[in-house]
Amino acid sequence: MNPINNFTEKNILTKGKGATKPPKQILDNIWAFPPNRDILGGTAYFIISDEGNILIDCPPYHEDNLQFLQRQGGVTYLFITNRDGISKHIKQITQALDCQLVIQEQELYLLPGLRAHSFEAEYQLTSECELIWTCGYSPGSSCFYYQPLGGVLFSGRHLLPNKNGKPAPLLLKKTFHWRRQLRHSELIYQRLEKSGLKYICPGANTGLLRGQGYFRCC
Repeated sequence: MNPINNFTEKNILTKGKGATKPPKQILDNIWAFPPNRDILGGTAYFIISDEGNILIDCPPYHEDNLQFLQRQGGVTYLFITNRDGISKHIKQITQALDCQLVIQEQELYLLPGLRAHSFEAEYQLTSECELIWTCGYSPGSSCFYYQPLGGVLFSGRHLLPNKNGKPAPLLLKKTFHWRRQLRHSELIYQRLEKSGLKYICPGANTGLLRGQGYFRCC
């Protein structure tokens, strides 16, 4: 049974009023949703995988987006990169998509009443995908590493476009611990230099990418 049909018209259709931009395919099997004001203008991503489709952070809660995800085979995992990737509609999204929530353990308390899998420092989500704790922007800030395509890092708010359009840690008003963020930035680059890193997909400020949707590292 399609999970969308389990929701009442009030639960979904009232959130679907008005036009919404469709997600854009930016790389093979990877889609970017338009910035979502419910997560402070953040960008959610969707990966189509033989081991289960993956949603990274919350897309705009809109009927069109839910139907798009169902047409692609649904969602197995919803991974939250940081506290600001949590939409106020996260309960409705996870119920409509019937997916497994995954979050770093220090941000688990932000999901009261929701069943979620938490991890400490690293977690192998699938044979191609790894979750890496990168404390700094928030206590449980984490990155998502996708091995195909030469290596893709979904950096959440850990690395964002700076004023020169380059990926960098940024000191913001909501930054939890700047020195830890700097340290984790060095560590993750060192680690992925061996594994391979061709693209970085930031979780916010994507307008500075001028429509490309990612940084190309090499």
